[in-house]
Amino acid sequence: MIQYLYLGRVGYQEGLGLQAETGALVAAGRLSNVLLLLEHPAVLTLGRNGNRANVLASDDLLAARRIALHAINRGGDVTYHGPGQLVGYPIFDLRSLRGPGLGRMGPVDFVRGMEEALIRVSGSFGVIAGRVAGLTGVWCGIRNEKQELKNEEQRPGTEGRGSVRPGSGRKIGAIGIHVAKGITSHGFAFNVTTNLGDFELIVPCGIPDHAVTSLEHELALIDAERASDTPALETVAHQVARQFGMVFGEQVLAVASLEALRGHRPATREFPAEDTPAQTPAEVERLLGSPVRPLRA
Repeated sequence: MIQYLYLGRVGYQEGLGLQAETGALVAAGRLSNVLLLLEHPAVLTLGRNGNRANVLASDDLLAARRIALHAINRGGDVTYHGPGQLVGYPIFDLRSLRGPGLGRMGPVDFVRGMEEALIRVSGSFGVIAGRVAGLTGVWCGIRNEKQELKNEEQRPGTEGRGSVRPGSGRKIGAIGIHVAKGITSHGFAFNVTTNLGDFELIVPCGIPDHAVTSLEHELALIDAERASDTPALETVAHQVARQFGMVFGEQVLAVASLEALRGHRPATREFPAEDTPAQTPAEVERLLGSPVRPLRA
């Protein structure tokens, strides 16, 4: 089961505390998998592999705009969180999820699943998104490079070039997680109505040659009038929870408040990588004349 809670706007430091608290409860088996969905005030975060040089704004400028910089233990480089951006913190026990081989899910497959969920969310609101090879995250405006190469080769005077300029995808969803003892933390940032100008403070995710976009911006590119139809953040949050449930094959339960979440006690979970008892058929028990204890598969 995935329990999800939409919290509205939450300070970044408070968000870190909620992740730590929830992670401890999940690790202790007192909660099932939890998806915290929220929005942060403007803040920059630098992942454990991040390069401080990718923060373009000076300390004085950040201080003047009251934008804090947090060095944290997730993967990835520098990213921006702010109003109009949906942030998701999945606090999941990876042992409870099935991977492609039906064993325990690993971190890479978990990230791929998050990407798939956000791609589906974009599509549900009429925006086509996908992946860029070699880059983590969710992207819009991705060129079909194989088709471009074919078209380029068919044009007069282009014989022998052998390649074309890569597609210039626009990043709508950033992903960076941390895993400790099988429990995930941190997660994703999905731009809905985010002020894209704020990304000029950084080199987003340390990738200088790709733009950043939002659901609002992509809808405007389709039709200028559609930008006004951009869904509210909470609407997007509910769609994210739904898609997480579908991608990870889990039942989804909305939780009304933090108090309700803290008071919840899940049923005992069966991890897919664990052996399960094989029950002896009743017909065999009757033939043997006495109950037979279940065998360990």
